[in-house]
Amino acid sequence: MNAKPDSLAVDMRSDESDPSGIRCSDAEREEARQHLAEAAGEGRLTVDEVEERLTRVAAARYRDELAGTAADLPPRTASASSSAGWAPVFGSAKRQLGADVATLLGRGEAAVGGNRRLVILIAAVAALLVFAALVVAALHGFGDDGFDHHGVDRG
Repeated sequence: MNAKPDSLAVDMRSDESDPSGIRCSDAEREEARQHLAEAAGEGRLTVDEVEERLTRVAAARYRDELAGTAADLPPRTASASSSAGWAPVFGSAKRQLGADVATLLGRGEAAVGGNRRLVILIAAVAALLVFAALVVAALHGFGDDGFDHHGVDRG
């Protein structure tokens, strides 16, 4: 009666020539989480699908289990997976801006209601007004003395 308890049983999938037998690291799990988050952000997965797949990622012990969570998704681009800093943020903003402009011009991939177009238009006008105000303020000057030199406070 020298049998090992189930909790100590060794998984026989450890053949290193077979990638399915290689255990996954925390970094690989995080990479899988990011891939799923990007897919959800692109509209490829629903909230329920993301939650279910994130649960599978957290429970994954081997690389093939991780790969299975994103098997039906397009692979991540090298720039998206290796970028750091602000580059992914600017890339995402650029894609969103392009999609919003296409929506405003009626060239978007999906049919969008009038309310969505109105919101995009209001946001674009607000952004332009803020940008114009910053340019005017920069050209006009930000002085230590405030607006006193323009005679605004004089009575």
